[in-house]
Amino acid sequence: MRISKAVFPAAGLGTRFLPATKAQPKEMLPLVDKPLIQYVIEEAVEAGIRNITIVTGRGKNAIEDHFDVSYELERVLEERGKEELLNQVRMVSNMINVSYVRQKEALGLGHAIWVARDAIGNDPFAVLLGDDIIHSQVPCMRQMIDVFEKLQGSVIAACEVPHSEIHHYGVIAGTPVEGFGGRVYRVRDVVEKPPADQAPSNLAIIGRYILTPQIFGFLEKTRSGSGGEIQLTDGIRLLL
Repeated sequence: MRISKAVFPAAGLGTRFLPATKAQPKEMLPLVDKPLIQYVIEEAVEAGIRNITIVTGRGKNAIEDHFDVSYELERVLEERGKEELLNQVRMVSNMINVSYVRQKEALGLGHAIWVARDAIGNDPFAVLLGDDIIHSQVPCMRQMIDVFEKLQGSVIAACEVPHSEIHHYGVIAGTPVEGFGGRVYRVRDVVEKPPADQAPSNLAIIGRYILTPQIFGFLEKTRSGSGGEIQLTDGIRLLL
């Protein structure tokens, strides 16, 4: 099975970045010369994924505009001889096949993934979150796809964090898989934001996943937690 589809959840309210996100999506905040979402989409493209479903909500029109064709802007750049900028603008609108799914209410990451089920169908798929920009020689998602192709199971990206910070993250409990040099673990459990003295490890989940379509059924069975949100971590626990 190949990974050719990805989901990018972008319907959250971005409250941690207020007031910067009051009038613009968190995903469109600039990092140097590009919005956050573009870095993550480029990672997916470099991993061989071109079919992207972006889950949006109210106030997210700027995301759709960013990946759409801007004929007026292209015409002005062409008339002024701004070839380099013109090529960059065209690259953004041409690099992916994008579709949009509306999450009518921000009910958590798990719910955002679930509303993309019809777009994904029965194929395994990637999930990329804009909260994490990952710099590596081999794109993180490319590394994860390589693991998926060898083991044919869901894959979660994780990194080591100090125990003093572990309560901010979902955490995995696992055992090393032979043949991967201690870099791949068989996940036995996932715990959402545990106290440091109860954390099963210091391996924190970061915003990259490869999931099989079975996750949709488990998310449908997942009970909502605080604030009425459905957590992806809870759905993954049922998948184990």
